[in-house]
Amino acid sequence: MKTILSTLFIILFASCVQSQNIKIPLPDKQSPSSNEAVAYFAEGCFWHAEIVFQSLKGVRDAVSGYSGGNVKDPDYETVCSGKTGHAETVAVFYDPAQISYETLVAAFFASMDPTELNKQGNDVGTQYRSAAFYRNDAEKKVIETEIKRVQGQYKQKIVTQVVPFAKFYAAEDYHQEYIHFHPNNGYVANVSIPDFIEFKKNFKGNFKY
Repeated sequence: MKTILSTLFIILFASCVQSQNIKIPLPDKQSPSSNEAVAYFAEGCFWHAEIVFQSLKGVRDAVSGYSGGNVKDPDYETVCSGKTGHAETVAVFYDPAQISYETLVAAFFASMDPTELNKQGNDVGTQYRSAAFYRNDAEKKVIETEIKRVQGQYKQKIVTQVVPFAKFYAAEDYHQEYIHFHPNNGYVANVSIPDFIEFKKNFKGNFKY
């Protein structure tokens, strides 16, 4: 028992130290560029997705919210019930002159497991499904091309939904930049930040820092 408790303490301590040392990317304060675009992705917990995209040069902001459902003005509690049809989603505001939609889509697939159906890790439910929302045929083609490219990396079939964008609802204020404000939250320290570190280690992107 002492050995188990000691191991758990070491893991939790390492996670806290890790969460304190990692620099969490925040939205850029500059004004939007004249040609700013927005992309929408769902990949499990939106806290994780938010810092993934905000870590990339050319992304001004990633806003946590809900999309893909049929209920107007949903809140976190109703979305968590799984009855709204919405998925936790991020709206990614970016400058196409600095980062391409292709790169955003590549980052999306590199930062989660696209073979998990209606879940990501321990987050289970349709609200945690993987989905890429396209706004035009060009974006749809980019997503489908990336799926074909990465399918060979997995034994199981990719189940990410490729669906037309309809409506995005920003989540409650307390969800925005949650990881930055709560780095030692148990979920953040032991799931969100380790996943982010793994993403930065493996993705060949142009990071802000």
